[in-house]
Amino acid sequence: MGLAICSLKYEAARSGPQKITYDRDGYHLVRFPYAAGEESYDPWKMHDPPKGSKYPDTHSGLIRPSHDGWGTLSALVFWEPDSGPREFRARFVRDPLAASTGYDSTATTDSAPTGGGQYRSYTWQMFVHPGTPLGLKISVRGAGDALVRTPLVLAEFKLAVQTDVITPSG
Repeated sequence: MGLAICSLKYEAARSGPQKITYDRDGYHLVRFPYAAGEESYDPWKMHDPPKGSKYPDTHSGLIRPSHDGWGTLSALVFWEPDSGPREFRARFVRDPLAASTGYDSTATTDSAPTGGGQYRSYTWQMFVHPGTPLGLKISVRGAGDALVRTPLVLAEFKLAVQTDVITPSG
């Protein structure tokens, strides 16, 4: 069984604070440094920057699948503790910059704040293709559904592509 993996990590303590900017859809595309970090892994170059791009540009929020196959997407998000927000949201998005196949969100999840730290993990599976980049988008909502710019402490975004998917012949 062939498996192509990309694992990205952002830590505010190492990369500095990430400015939370909400797109028209009310979500922020999480950015990840291009340089290989302590836990980043990308031998298939699915997170290479386009020519002239630098972290934290919008392209640093993308994983570009290297193979067609069945993809398992995983994410981990830690927000700074805050008593103000009332809802934390996340979603995986195909083509989040609408540059190839068109914006297509899936697996949107929302949750209420807990009494302690705000730590969330997410998983989704779907077919992935080299021409369709993937992104992790987040949103924090306060009273009246107002968007809140709660700082990220840590984020991880991972893609594992099973490259030898068998399809029935017909």
